Amino acid sequence: MTRRASRPAGRADEPAPLGDEHDDLSDFFDHAAIPMHWVDGNGVILRANDAELALLGYRREEYVGQKIARFHADGDVIRDILERLEQKETLRDYPARMLCKDGSIRHVRITSNVKWRGDEFVHTRCITRDVEPSETMQALKEQAADYVEHLLEGFVAYDAGWRMTHMNAAAERLLGRRREDVLGKTWHEAFPHAVGSAVDRMYRRVMASGAGEKMELFYQHYGRWLEIGASPVRSGGIAVCFRDTSDLHRRDETRNRLAAIVESSDDAIVSKSLDGIIQSWNKGAERIFGWTADEAVGHPITLIIPPELQDEEREFIARLRRGLRIEHYDTVRVAKDGRRLDISLTISPVRNADGRIIGASKVARDITERKRAEAALRDSDRRKGEFLAVLAHELRNPLAPIQNCLDLMTITETDPEGARRARDIMTRQVKQIVRLVDDLLEISRIDQGKIELRREPLDLSAVMLSAVETSRPAIEAGKHTLNVTLATEPLPVNGDPVRLSQVVANLLNNAAKFTDPGGTIALRVRREAEHAEIEVQDSGIGIDAETLPRLFEMFSQGAQVGRRSSSGLGIGLALARSLVTLHGGRIDARSDGPGKGAVFTVRLPLASALAAEKPQQQAAPPSRAAAHKRVLVVDDNADAAEALAMMLKSMGHEAYTATDGRIGLAMARAARPDVVLLDIGMPGLDGFEAVRRLRADPEGRAIRVVAVTGFGRTEDVRRSAEAGFDEHLVKPVTPELLRIAVEN
Repeated sequence: MTRRASRPAGRADEPAPLGDEHDDLSDFFDHAAIPMHWVDGNGVILRANDAELALLGYRREEYVGQKIARFHADGDVIRDILERLEQKETLRDYPARMLCKDGSIRHVRITSNVKWRGDEFVHTRCITRDVEPSETMQALKEQAADYVEHLLEGFVAYDAGWRMTHMNAAAERLLGRRREDVLGKTWHEAFPHAVGSAVDRMYRRVMASGAGEKMELFYQHYGRWLEIGASPVRSGGIAVCFRDTSDLHRRDETRNRLAAIVESSDDAIVSKSLDGIIQSWNKGAERIFGWTADEAVGHPITLIIPPELQDEEREFIARLRRGLRIEHYDTVRVAKDGRRLDISLTISPVRNADGRIIGASKVARDITERKRAEAALRDSDRRKGEFLAVLAHELRNPLAPIQNCLDLMTITETDPEGARRARDIMTRQVKQIVRLVDDLLEISRIDQGKIELRREPLDLSAVMLSAVETSRPAIEAGKHTLNVTLATEPLPVNGDPVRLSQVVANLLNNAAKFTDPGGTIALRVRREAEHAEIEVQDSGIGIDAETLPRLFEMFSQGAQVGRRSSSGLGIGLALARSLVTLHGGRIDARSDGPGKGAVFTVRLPLASALAAEKPQQQAAPPSRAAAHKRVLVVDDNADAAEALAMMLKSMGHEAYTATDGRIGLAMARAARPDVVLLDIGMPGLDGFEAVRRLRADPEGRAIRVVAVTGFGRTEDVRRSAEAGFDEHLVKPVTPELLRIAVEN
């Protein structure tokens, strides 16, 4: 402790100044029979009388001017005396042991108080009374007993016969026993639960060996952790000190749990000092940034900060010094291998026990994949928007001429040739709309895994010729030259001939679409090792480097909207890739850039050999003559119902309509038609429920019921069969399909 300086002591042969004391008091001090000395606030002896010097055997120059601690056997006693005096306490008969010049020890009692000048400690005046050793020992015992009683730790003592002789207040609290209930009892009488315990065994070892031991354990009986130390007593027996360490264990457990969480976290958890030096680095940080803890700890945090973001770290430190927390701050950091990572940071100030900010704790989450996903989602949304724009454009294209032709037919009712041309136009445009819708449904079924290939052994060259015939109208419309080169040997493939023809036809149509009139298209089929290779090359507008990597993605056609007005939704290539993949193959595209054409290559695994030739298909049974049928058409779209009725009448059948499910059911029950063409998606009573109710009537079971609907998914067909429909037709229905459905 810091003490107030007193006046300096005089020379050894001169008495120390006594301030404003009178000369007669000074004379009394020097010649008093009672030993006395004065000490300043720093523990230096200012003055000692003759009796003090005689008691200890020192000459004045050996004693005065020295530290009083040199003449006490116990240094703690001097510190205690001075601390008490500084608190303006008067000491009376304080027991102490002083060292004499001849090496002996004097047992004394000291009475002392302090002279103050305002708040200044001037000196203390001490009377030293020589006492018998027994009296001093008694005083020391009293002090020891007082010390033991006020210990925060529990204290108990047992004699050689294991009887408890001492128990302090802390022991009463910790053990939940009053001392009057246990003093005088043996160890096992007082604490029977401890018989044979680890503590019992330790006490016995200490009693037998005379060597102290210490242990820490969870004491089940008290439900707490205790640190217990047992020491032998010279007179026989043992003395035991113990303390409750449960809080320490709880803190350790909490610390260990937190440490385990930190180490097992996928996030980087790092601590650093306020000058930016890394102090801890968990496994998550090692995984994310690539630096091991040994490589990172002790280095500046700028190790992982890009050069252009160094100012960001200084701003963080400034905010932390103000006690501010940084939450979910998105930034960029650099890994050991140079990769730049998108990171979300949360930084908190770290305080010491005094509440002073000494550093920072940082949690860094790698959000690189999330950022990529967000960017991909934004790109997908953009391309979907472009796709919808193209879809609207493509649907308006055929709808406009259909509407125009209808208007024309109304105006020129007396012009049979004009009506015929108008019908041809409408037929082509309706087919175009159907093709667009079919493409959409096809890609949807593939994405949902609901398409099944009908594989069979086949020669790929035959499939190619079928694809050429399918694409010939588009090629001829563009006045293109088509060069076909087939393999000179059979190319056996185990595949679906319809789907493979669809793939190649899509590629040829695509080439025709993006090649200026009069261009050249080449189709080549050849063998490459264990694969068949189909190549479609055109002299068209080519593909830029930016578009090429995502050419086979859905909606990629959107990028072409402003450059090319050719029809298409941009799903043809996506559909081709999906079908090729289902066959275990691969499709690629390459181009030297805009204006330099493109090459599409399909690689398919070859079958070991063509299967035996398929048996000749049986000739279809001769069609029976169409019989006159009574047909009920039920559809909430009156125009659709009327159009079907007109087509049926043109085939020689009797047809009548209903535009409501309930009315249609009532008409079917009353009129008993041969066939009911029933829409599914009607308000009120839908087609599923209508056919169920019709089938519930014994007479209704004989009626042929055909679903005519816009729902064409596999599960829609299954549901219609389960409901009781005999057949499922998807709108728009061709005349031939309608004839077959009605006349079967």
